[in-house]
Amino acid sequence: MNQLKRHNLPVNADRIAEDIDALAGITEPGHPWTRRAFSPLFLEGRAYIEARMKAAGLETRIDAGGNLIGRRAGAKPGLGTILVGSHSDTVPDGGRFDGIAGTIAALEVARSLKGRDIQLDHDLEIVDFLAEEVSIFGVSCIGSRGMTGQIPEAWLTRTSGERTLAQGIAEVGGDPAVLLAQKRPDLAGFLELHIEQGPVLEAENKDIGIVTAIAGITRIEITVEGRADHAGTTPMDRRADALVAASQLVLDIRERAAEQAKTPGHFAATVGEFRIEPNAANVVPSKVVLLIDGRAEIRGDMEQFLTWIDGAVQKIATAYGVTIKPPVRVSDNFPTPGDPNLLETLERACETVGAKHRRMASGAGHDTAWIAKVAPAAMIFVPCKEGRSHCAEEWAENDDIAMGAAVLFEAVRDMDKSLKQNRE
Repeated sequence: MNQLKRHNLPVNADRIAEDIDALAGITEPGHPWTRRAFSPLFLEGRAYIEARMKAAGLETRIDAGGNLIGRRAGAKPGLGTILVGSHSDTVPDGGRFDGIAGTIAALEVARSLKGRDIQLDHDLEIVDFLAEEVSIFGVSCIGSRGMTGQIPEAWLTRTSGERTLAQGIAEVGGDPAVLLAQKRPDLAGFLELHIEQGPVLEAENKDIGIVTAIAGITRIEITVEGRADHAGTTPMDRRADALVAASQLVLDIRERAAEQAKTPGHFAATVGEFRIEPNAANVVPSKVVLLIDGRAEIRGDMEQFLTWIDGAVQKIATAYGVTIKPPVRVSDNFPTPGDPNLLETLERACETVGAKHRRMASGAGHDTAWIAKVAPAAMIFVPCKEGRSHCAEEWAENDDIAMGAAVLFEAVRDMDKSLKQNRE
């Protein structure tokens, strides 16, 4: 970004960099950048963010779901709340910008509104969601689900060591006693900035990705049963090798996913878990359990893939003399489209600040998917180096984040006007 454009943005890039660098310094020694939810370091990071919220004139609180919220009252009470933010927790050994960039960009929107003495009609809230990443309790998006009454009651008894999730939420300031009843009917709209976690924006030299949809995630477990035999004495043509059959299935899944990925909607499928029995060098494998992670922007694409899987396992079972149990859908979440009006709002904001943009889907899950179930919601992406994320090498240029924050700033101002007009 040239210096002229940088200085003409309605946000302060240096202030954004200062906060992201400060949070990067709050990490486990030798494990950059690790600040997992429910840990002392997470609370230290939260304390820093809360202090910055207060310095920006925001009234802070922790809601029942353990979300840190900074509020700026609007000029006209009762119009509703515009919510902006992301999360500050990280995965182990990776997360310098993932979530953090969106949280700080949202905070910068509030600071810039204050600095320019701009009063919104709507209430504005900046949120740091609790535990967007998979937590020590084995579940994710705890805060966004909890804010909107979508957290399963059974989750509260999940344990990590001697703590339950309910205790963990209480320790960060939440209130599990009223969590299940928490609702947010006041939400008029939600925006989230996030690093892309992919290589497209960087490769195409785009400033902003406007997220059309968050892909639905379907996980399918397949069990292949063969027969254990001696690896040295059983003739090659008399084996029922579960691993060989499963390996062919993995290759077929890769080929099918590559074909479906050529269609207009985002699609990906990965075999990420693979367990072999008896897993001994001198025994023909008797059983393999594999887990497919499928992601689709368009639900019809996933339905086609699931139908194909049913047929593929039957063909492989016959060809390799094994038994393959009917595929089991371990989980099956539908895609979450961005709100059409907010997508247009974001495009107008990009034009206002001169950001080169494109529409694109998100293959990763985000808090936005849960807020979108109860209120209009949309996301923007900013580029990250080589598309790397969830690793220590994750990097995003501060000027790119500042451009994204500028888009959020203009979008929030646009929302404030358009939402009011819609109500009138």
